[in-house]
Amino acid sequence: MNDEILICYDGSAGARRAIEAAAPLLSGRRAVLLNVGRPRTRAESFALMTPATLDWDHVNAASAREIAEQGTMLARRAGFEAEAKGGVASPVWKTIVAYAEEIDAALIVLGSRALSPVGELVKDGVSHKVAEHAGRPVLVVPPPEPAHELANGA
Repeated sequence: MNDEILICYDGSAGARRAIEAAAPLLSGRRAVLLNVGRPRTRAESFALMTPATLDWDHVNAASAREIAEQGTMLARRAGFEAEAKGGVASPVWKTIVAYAEEIDAALIVLGSRALSPVGELVKDGVSHKVAEHAGRPVLVVPPPEPAHELANGA
């Protein structure tokens, strides 16, 4: 395993928080910021049958790359030596695991929506699936606790 880490970045607050949480522990290391965009939807596929065809996979891949570039800027400000990778694939968790294997990442960092255990199973939470199948260390950064829960001691 090399020193390189894989940071999953989709532009969400959870992804930004994951970079912020990883920085004090791992800054100065080389990081790949990966955003896996979604393949075209049914509606987009239907639109492809029209005469004015638009290459949705290309559009979605370009968008994924742009979002990864935004994450790279955040990661660099946080002290990482970062590069962006973006593309389109499904399921997202499997693509993350495969890419981590491809680059032999020392660690995968990603945010979580903090679904309940039942929610993770029902909604196929990406962080849960990655941690379950990665075969390497995974840092899952949960969202902050709401202030009212902290005040009540929950």
